[in-house]
Order: sequence, then structure tokens, then C-alpha cells
Amino acid sequence: MNILKEFKQFAMRGNVVDMAVGVVIGGAFGKIVTSLLNDVLMPPLGLLTGGMDFTDLSFTLKAGVDGSKPVTLNYGAFITVVVDFILVAMAVFAMVKLMNSFKKADAPPPAPSVKECPHCLLSIPLAAKKCGHCTSVLA
Repeated sequence: MNILKEFKQFAMRGNVVDMAVGVVIGGAFGKIVTSLLNDVLMPPLGLLTGGMDFTDLSFTLKAGVDGSKPVTLNYGAFITVVVDFILVAMAVFAMVKLMNSFKKADAPPPAPSVKECPHCLLSIPLAAKKCGHCTSVLA
């Protein structure tokens, strides 16, 4: 019975629940980014490159003999992954920047209401003419 109680306490901790919410929101955000890339950014990019697909570009290091596969350096697949990464990074940056623009501007910090006594270095009200701690007259 003690194990169940400890598990409940662990599962209901704030950071576990926050992490679960983050994973769910991250999954949904991943779908948004994927749709942005596939449905919005890639069609115009495909038009610009003439529909060229880099994934099949490779350099043969050793030809295949007796039915074995050739040894190839698949630089096209690497180029595709790098371009995908750059597009995803740019899309995420744009989305985060857009979300941050919806946040309210931070309010300026409040004006100080106390000052330090030059004699005893304790905090006193701004309007004080005499320190309440050391009784020094303030200028």
C-alpha cells in the first residue's frame, strides 16, 4: 500500500504534470510545424528548384560485384536532411517569434519606496527627514 501512496505523490508532483503537458503540447506543435513545412513552404521551394529531389544523389566508392550492393556516398540524402533541418529551425523560430509578439510587454519595475540611511545603512522611507534607526538628521 505504501508503494501506491508514493507513486501517487510522485505522479501528482507539479514537475511531472508540467512535463506531461509539455510533451502533449510539443506533439501538437510538431504537427503544426510539419504542416507549415509540407503545405506552405515546400510547394514554392519545389517550384524554385524545378522539383529536383536530392535524395538520390550519390557517389559510388566501389562498384558492386557478383550481385552485391555498391558502396556509395549518399551526399544527396545528407543535403536533404540539412535543408529539412534548416527549414524546421526557421519555421520554429518564426512560430516562437510570433507567439512572443502576443505576450504583453513587461511592466517597468516599480519606483523604489525606500532609501538607505547614509549613516547606519538601514532602509528608511524616501520622504524621511530623520532616520528612525540611528536618529541621524538626513539632508
